Amino acid sequence: MNPLLDQLQPYPFQKFSKILSQIEPSTKHAQIRLSIGEPQHKTPEIILEALQNHSKKVAQYPTTQGSIELRSAIKAWVENRFGIDNINADTEILPVNGTREALFALGQVVLSHSEPQSVVVMPNPFYQIYEGAALLAGATPQFLNLGTDTSDGWQLNELDANTWQRTKLLYVCNPGNPTGHVMSLKEWEDLFAFSDKYGFVIASDECYSEIYFDESSPPLGAITAAKLLGRDLERLIVFSSLSKRSNVPGMRSGFVCGDADILQKFLLYRTYHGSAMNPTIQSASIVAWKDEEHVKTNRILYKNKFDSFIDTLTPHCTIRYPSAGFYVWLKTPIDDVEFAKRLYSEYGVVVLPGSLLARDAHGINPGKNHVRIALVADQKDCDEAAQRIVNLLHGGFG
Repeated sequence: MNPLLDQLQPYPFQKFSKILSQIEPSTKHAQIRLSIGEPQHKTPEIILEALQNHSKKVAQYPTTQGSIELRSAIKAWVENRFGIDNINADTEILPVNGTREALFALGQVVLSHSEPQSVVVMPNPFYQIYEGAALLAGATPQFLNLGTDTSDGWQLNELDANTWQRTKLLYVCNPGNPTGHVMSLKEWEDLFAFSDKYGFVIASDECYSEIYFDESSPPLGAITAAKLLGRDLERLIVFSSLSKRSNVPGMRSGFVCGDADILQKFLLYRTYHGSAMNPTIQSASIVAWKDEEHVKTNRILYKNKFDSFIDTLTPHCTIRYPSAGFYVWLKTPIDDVEFAKRLYSEYGVVVLPGSLLARDAHGINPGKNHVRIALVADQKDCDEAAQRIVNLLHGGFG
């Protein structure tokens, strides 16, 4: 067996489920689960119809590169969303089976087992696939703390020059999970400068980019930042997905866009890895990428939930509106695991302790004394959960 597998940790949900299995849940309240970022809004009819209409497209092997129709639809979306006009659909776009598998796979392409001192830098708290990708490629994860009380942004100087010189890959989550932080142009400029200096690849995970709350101000993404800074896509790979944008996590449909030389190698890897997208999913994905009305409707649903949830909690605790995404990053008055356990045992609400989403780094665990609340349930359940959290806060923690 691969000895590197022994370095992997259980997912945060598994860790917390084990903790909750030892606790009696509240019998006075119906359970409300806000721990997993799985979209619960209704899948748009136009996508369901496309899946049905093309359901018999299974009598041929799909190509790993995907159809030109799908890549063209993605190209049009990328150019419109990020304000550019020169993306090459043949060399700079590749469909993927959701961003999760692609984020992992890119690490296997960029990293080399012949360089055992290689480093992969990632945000902390973080999406655990980043760490797994680094470990299984034989690299060492290094963490940059985000989401602390003093700063949301990247603190690049937390790592020394020797670590940066060994860095081959850096994962960005923008908008951030769990904090909802959106990187500024200055943050992108600093990050690009480090990439230029040390030669590492930037993998920008932007799967939450289409969930925001001001229609006039979509989150700044890596591709737009590169354009504004007069850069091309060298050493940059951007990941996007329909899962959150279009409420179709089960379709496993997304894409990567960026450096053509890297994507050429990535395509080769994926050809051997057997990562071609189902033709029916490709057809439905084309429909989804071409339509923005259902995405706007989706944003309204999230905004209404956030407005109500945050209005309810604001008088009772420290809470803030995220810049984007569908998570509330709530500071807790006691240890985050204990807070989450009591919320479950006394009020039947399941949230995720922030310390389980992070690692101890640079003297702290930046997730400590926070919980991540995914506002994915319907309006009624989110409103009820907010009131139960208020009741817990007022009950005291003596």
